[in-house]
This record gives sequence, structure tokens and C-alpha cells, in this order.
Amino acid sequence: MARVVTLLSDFGLRDEYAGVMEAVIAKIAPDARVVHLTHGIEPQAVLQGALALAHALPYSPVGVHVAVVDPGVGSERRAVVVETVDGRLLVGPDNGLLAFAADEVGGVAAAYEITNRTLFLEPVSRTFHGRDVFAPVAAHLAGGLPVGEVGPAVDPATLLQIELPESHLEAGHVRATAMAIDRFGNVALSVRGSQLEQHGFASGVRIEISAGAGRYYALRARTFADVRKGEMVVFDDSSGWAALAMNSGSIIDICDITRGDMVDLRLT
Repeated sequence: MARVVTLLSDFGLRDEYAGVMEAVIAKIAPDARVVHLTHGIEPQAVLQGALALAHALPYSPVGVHVAVVDPGVGSERRAVVVETVDGRLLVGPDNGLLAFAADEVGGVAAAYEITNRTLFLEPVSRTFHGRDVFAPVAAHLAGGLPVGEVGPAVDPATLLQIELPESHLEAGHVRATAMAIDRFGNVALSVRGSQLEQHGFASGVRIEISAGAGRYYALRARTFADVRKGEMVVFDDSSGWAALAMNSGSIIDICDITRGDMVDLRLT
């Protein structure tokens, strides 16, 4: 396993939180290399964080991966380390964030509840476990600590799971949920591009999109450049999810779509 620690959170970069986590890791494991995947997850958006982590893991070296999107911080939710089939160690809250991403790299091989307080920074804050629990545990693991030292093994079947949002598919009609919206205004839907293909949405067809009170038209295509500037496209994003986008623009500037909304796609 590489001496690499990746960080993902909903902390943003305006405050010191992400930087303090890196500083804790550098203090405990100065030889570890820290890679910041993103801190731009929307606050408390566990599904968005799980999707981002799942997208990033296959392109990251096998190492220690810390993910903190933790609306239950300070509650009875467990802190865990999830060991994946390919040897990664995912560190974070047991709220579905880690288990979902583990499936992208072969699944869960083992799981451990983090209970060894000798690894923590004391006193442990009720609201910043990223600094006081997850970062120091990750640093110790990157420094060679056997994963079993973090606490007792737990049945992987007891890890909390994220269920994908509602979707409905039939020939010529798909009803899906807007799972995430990136900074470019691209909207990831809760169906795979391959599922669209199976239900008649082949490349080149015109699609009527209903979202909120609005109705729009898009082309099913491979990429943004397949439509003219300002036109909408339904394409497969880099991880295979169906997504809505606009060439040289932002979908959400003209469409009434927010994360969690239902979106109807019909063949015209």
C-alpha cells in the first residue's frame, strides 16, 4: 500500500478545516503524501460525497482514503475503517459514504469500528471528528499501523448503505432523480447511460425534458460538442451516469433543477 492519504469532505476551502486535517496527518506521518480529492461537496450531501469518492478511487493509488461528509457527527453513528478487496483503507463515518464507494473497487473485504482512543487527538471535539479522529487514524495507518489496531472488526453486512434515489424506466420514457450538480452546471441523473440506451434513448434522438414547471429539449449525444452552443445534451458522464448539460453554458442557469428533483425524459 502506498504511503498516500487522500482527503474528501464537504468543508470547502474558505475555512481552515481541510488544511488542519492535512496538518494533523503531516505531523503524525510526515512521510505520507496527502492528495486532496475535493472539499466542494455540498454540506451534508452524503450521496454526492459517495459518488465523488466512488469516481475518484479507481484513479487513486491504493492507500488510505479519508472521506468526511458527516451530518451525524457527535451522535451515536460509528466511525469506521473499511478495507476494500483491492487493499485500500477507507476512513470515515458509517453513514453509507464509504460502503457505496467500496463497491467501485471490488467491494468490502473487512470493516473495523474506530474505538482506540490512543490514536485520537484529545480532547475530541463533538463537531470536528475529521481533525480529531479520522485524520490521526489515517496518519497512523499510512505510517504502517495494522488496521486491526484501530478497534474491533465488525460484520461488513452491518455497514450502512446508500440507496440510489428513485428512478423509473420504460420504453421511450425515463423518470430519474438529479443526484448531483457540479460547478459547471452538469446534472448527474440516477440512471446509467447504458440504461437509457436499453430503453430507446440512442445517440442522435431528440428528448423532451420536464423538470419543475419547465419543459426543455435536448439531443442524446456523446459529448457537449455534438450540439450547438447554448443547446442541451443528454450524455454519459465520465463515470457512466446519464447527465444533462449545455454546450458552453450551465443547465441550471435556465432550468429549474436542484439536487433531489425528479426529471422526466421522453422521446419526442
